[in-house]
Amino acid sequence: MKLTLKVELREEPYNRVYIVDTDLYTVVMWERRFKRKASDMATGIGIEDLAFLAWEASRSNKVVVPVEFDSFVKRLIDVQVVENETEPEGTTVFTKPAPNAGN
Repeated sequence: MKLTLKVELREEPYNRVYIVDTDLYTVVMWERRFKRKASDMATGIGIEDLAFLAWEASRSNKVVVPVEFDSFVKRLIDVQVVENETEPEGTTVFTKPAPNAGN
């Protein structure tokens, strides 16, 4: 099962946006952590599920992210499943944080 995820992380001085693909290993790690089967994704998954898939896929694809999942979630601004994205996989884009983003 392959999902393409668009991830936005809070970093200083700019936020980082990148695209990452999940793979079979990522899904197996999700199954182990949440004690669910990949077929359960068809009925819908929560934001924690998407965050975990983004974190594990980032680590697998050698994207520098926090070692601990909770630290990753604290910095996570947004994660979305995308179908067609203009940036190729592995592209990183830095954006300025929105006003009051540090609150």
